[in-house]
Amino acid sequence: DYSERHISELSGGQFQRVLIARTLVQDAELIFLDEPFVGIDVTSERIIMEQLMNLRNEVKTILIVHHDLAKVGQYFDELVLINKHLYASGPVEEVMKSHNLDQVFGKGAFADIGGNTDD
Repeated sequence: DYSERHISELSGGQFQRVLIARTLVQDAELIFLDEPFVGIDVTSERIIMEQLMNLRNEVKTILIVHHDLAKVGQYFDELVLINKHLYASGPVEEVMKSHNLDQVFGKGAFADIGGNTDD
């Protein structure tokens, strides 16, 4: 239905899907994505995450810039906290701690982000 449309006529979710499709066709071992969920609906986000998880299961390395910390635990295996320099990196359950978040975002910036942030 969209094959004759110019890419500028696509919605945010459709555009992101095109970018993910282009990534899939390249069959790259290393994939970098910068905010792949910005401006898309929940359904598109779910579809994109399913595809990314399939790639991960194929032993692809995927690096994603992502700012929604509430979803980090359900989406990612590892986390790197960067704000002008590296603060912490490793498995999400080890990095997603209040002392790390306080260093990056300021003390008390996250009262409850839906994950375990206890030290």
